[in-house]
Amino acid sequence: LLDSLFVNMFRLRAICPFSWRVFQLRTCSCKPLISQMITCTDEEQVFDLIEKNKAILSEKQVECAFNILWQFQKQKTSFLKNVECIRDHPQFLTLHNLATSQMEFMNDDTLVNVLYITQQCATEVHDLVAALVTEAWRRLERFDINVLSKFSSCLANQHLYFSPLMGKIADIVHRNLETIEDLRSLSVLMVSISSLISQRFQEQLVNKTEHLFDTIDSSQVNVARRIVQFLRNTKYSYYPLLERCNKVFLSNMNHLDLDSISKILSLYHSLQFHSFEFVKMAKKRLTEMIPLFDHPDGFVKLFVALGPIAGPEEKKQLKSTLLLMSEELTRQQALAVMRAMEEMESRNSHLIKKIASILHKHLDNYKPIELLRITQALIFLHFQSKELFVKLRELLLRYLKISVIPSEISILVYALSILPSPHLDEVGISRIEAILPQCDLNDLNGFATSVLRWIHYDHKYLDNTTGKQLKLLQKLDHYGLQRLRKYNNLNLLREELKSLRGDWFAESLLEETAGTLHRLMDEINYKNVAEIASFIARTNYLSTLLLDRIASVVVQQIEKIHPFVILGIILPFSVLNYDPPQNDEFFRICIQYLNSYLSGLDPFMLVFLGYSLATLGYFPEDLLKAIFNIKFLAKMDSQLEFLCSSLNMKVQFRLMELNRAVCLECPEYQIPWFHDRFCQQQYNKDIGSMNGAQQQIYKMLAEVLGGTNCVKASVLTPYYHRIDFECILDKRKKALPYGSHNITLGKLPEMHWESNTQITGSRLPPGAERIALEFLDSRAFCRNIPHLKGKSAMKKRQLEILGYHVIQIPHFEWNSMALSTKEARMDYLRERIFGEGKS
Repeated sequence: LLDSLFVNMFRLRAICPFSWRVFQLRTCSCKPLISQMITCTDEEQVFDLIEKNKAILSEKQVECAFNILWQFQKQKTSFLKNVECIRDHPQFLTLHNLATSQMEFMNDDTLVNVLYITQQCATEVHDLVAALVTEAWRRLERFDINVLSKFSSCLANQHLYFSPLMGKIADIVHRNLETIEDLRSLSVLMVSISSLISQRFQEQLVNKTEHLFDTIDSSQVNVARRIVQFLRNTKYSYYPLLERCNKVFLSNMNHLDLDSISKILSLYHSLQFHSFEFVKMAKKRLTEMIPLFDHPDGFVKLFVALGPIAGPEEKKQLKSTLLLMSEELTRQQALAVMRAMEEMESRNSHLIKKIASILHKHLDNYKPIELLRITQALIFLHFQSKELFVKLRELLLRYLKISVIPSEISILVYALSILPSPHLDEVGISRIEAILPQCDLNDLNGFATSVLRWIHYDHKYLDNTTGKQLKLLQKLDHYGLQRLRKYNNLNLLREELKSLRGDWFAESLLEETAGTLHRLMDEINYKNVAEIASFIARTNYLSTLLLDRIASVVVQQIEKIHPFVILGIILPFSVLNYDPPQNDEFFRICIQYLNSYLSGLDPFMLVFLGYSLATLGYFPEDLLKAIFNIKFLAKMDSQLEFLCSSLNMKVQFRLMELNRAVCLECPEYQIPWFHDRFCQQQYNKDIGSMNGAQQQIYKMLAEVLGGTNCVKASVLTPYYHRIDFECILDKRKKALPYGSHNITLGKLPEMHWESNTQITGSRLPPGAERIALEFLDSRAFCRNIPHLKGKSAMKKRQLEILGYHVIQIPHFEWNSMALSTKEARMDYLRERIFGEGKS
C-alpha cells in the first residue's frame, strides 16, 4: 500500500509539477511570506512580494495581502486618491486573478473578508465581487453568525437591501434568533435586514437586543450606534433601548470621533430622541475639533454636525472658515452645507450666495430628492435668483416627465409648488393622475397640498382656476377615502398617519379617518396609544370614544408605557379640554407614574407636562416643585440654546403660562411670578391689530355702551392676559367711561408698563364689575364640534379669578344667519352684556 501511494505521488509530481510545487510551498513557505507582508511599510512593498511570489501564493496569503493593503488605506487622508493608486496598479490585477482562481479553496471567513476588502479598495472590480458573492451565496447556510453578519454588510454596501439574497439572510436570522448570543454580529445583521422584516420580527429583534445588551462591554460604541440605526431604519423610537445606547455614548464621549458624533446626532434627529446631555457634551467635543480641520472633507462634516447646536461665536467661526474654502467644495458638500445653514436659520447672505452658486453649477447632477432639499433650503433662507429658480423648475419638470415612482413624483410636484410663481401644466397634472392608484396617504396629501398652492396662486395672481386642478382634487379625495376604507390593521394605518397634516387632509379625510380609527379602536394598546393620542391632539378632532379608549388602556397598562410618551398621551385631553369618565383615576395614575421619573426627564418636557396638566386644572405638587426651583431653571436656560428658535420660544411661553396658572390658581404653593420682563419684551414686539370681526364688534360696543370712551380694546390684564375688549358696568348696569384713550380703528394702543400683578387704576365703585369680551375664532374650538378647547377654557377660568365677568363671542354665533344684520348683532351684544334684548 505504501509503495502504491509513493508511486502515485511521483506520478502526480511528474504530471503536475506546478501543483506539486504549490502544495509543498503552501506548507513550508506560508508563514515566512505572511511575516514578510506584515513587516511591509507601504503598498509598493506588498505589490513587490506579490510579483515575486505570484506562482506560489496561497489563499491565506492572498487574504493577508488584501488585509494589509486595506490597513494602509485606512491610514491615508486622501482616501479616494489612494484607492485609485491601488486599483490601477498592475499587481492588483494579479491579486485579483489569484483571488478569483482560489476562492473555492478559501474558508468561509477568508472568502467574506476578501469580498469586504475588495469592495472597499476596488469598487470597480465587478467581476471579482460578483464571483465572491456567488460563492458566498452557495455556502450561506453554513456561515457562522460572525461571517454571516460581515457578508450582510457587504450586500448592504452594494445597496442590495431588497435582494432575494438579503431575504435569505433575514430568514436564517429569524430561524436561529434564539441561539444567537453575539450582539455585535446581531447588530450588524439587524441594520442590514431592517428593510425586509415584519413588525413581529422587529419586536423579537428588539427583545433579543435588550436581553443581550448587558453582555457587551460599555465601550462598544459601534454596537450601540448600530442598534440606534436599526431603530431609525424601522422608524421605532423604542425609548428603553435608546436610553441604554445613550448611556454608552455618554460614557465614551472622549473617544468619539467626528464621524461617530455626526452619525449619532443625525440618528437622534431622525428618531426625535432628545438627549440634552449628549448634545451638550457633543458640542464641547466638536468645538475642540474646529482647529483640527483645514480641508473641506473634514470641515464640512464638522460644520454640519456642530453648526445647528453651536453658540454665536462658534457659528461665526464656522461660517468664516467655510467661506475661505468654499471654492473647493464638491456638489455633495455644498448641499450638506446648505441644509445645515437652513437648520441653523442662517442669515449670512454672502455665504448663502456662495453656496448657491456652487449648487447652481452642479444642478444637473442632483437627484430629485436633492433638488427638493435645495429648493426648500433656498426658499427658507430667502435666497433670490431668477436664473437659479428657472433652472430648478426646468430640471424638476424634466424629471417629472420620466419618473414612474409615486414617492418621487410626489417629491417633484411638491418642489415645483414651493418655487416662486408655482404653476403646473397639463402634462404635470396627467403625470399625477396616472399614479394615483399606487399612492399612500402621505403621497396623496403631498399632491393635494401642492394643488391647493397652485389654485391659490392662479386665483390670486392669474385670476384663473382651471377645471383640471379642481377635478384632480376630487380624484385625490376619492383615492384617499378608498384607501382609508380598506384598512383593517391599526398599526399599518398609524404609520401613514404619523406625518399627515394640512388643510386638505383636515377637510377631506379627517371624518373618514376618525371613522376608521373607531372601527379599529380595539387594537389600541400600550405600544401604539401614544401615537394615536398625538394624532388626535394634532388634528383637534374630539372623539370621546377614542379618548375614553386611550384613558382605559393607560389605566390598565401604565407600567408597560415609557414615561417619555406620557406627555403625548395627556396632550389630546389638554388640547381638547376633555375629561374621560374615569378622569380622576386616569390623571392620578399618570401623575403618580411620572413622579418616579421627574429627575430623568428633560426640562422642556417637564414644562410641557406641567402646562398640559394645568390646562385641565391639575397642579401636581411634586412636578411643580421640580420645575420652579433655581437649579432646574438654570439647567433649562442652558438647554434652550440647543433648540431651534421656534421651539425655544414655545418652551419659554409655556413656562410663562404655567407660572401664571400656578400663581392664579394655586397661590398656596407660594411660587413667585417672575415673567414681567419676558412678557413686556414679547408684547412690545407684537402689538398687533384688530381683524375685521373685532373692528365690527368694537364699533358696535361703542354704540351699545355709550361711546368709545366706555370700551377699551386689546387690554392687558394682570399677569399679561390680552383680552379683546374691556368695559366696566356700575351697579345699575350702566357703562362707566374711562379716561381719554381714543384709538384709530384697526390699530391697538401702545403699552405703558407698570407692575403687572394687579389691576391698575382706581378701585371700582361698590357693585361695579369689569367685563372682558372675547371674540373666539375657529382656533378656539374643536374641529368637528363647537366644544371650547383647553387653552381658551383656562383663560376664562383665570380671568374670572382676576375678577372679570367673561363674555365669549363664538365666531359661529357672530357669523350666523340669525345675526346677519347690524340690528341683530347689537341686540346680541346687549343681551350678552346687560341680559336684555332691545333697548
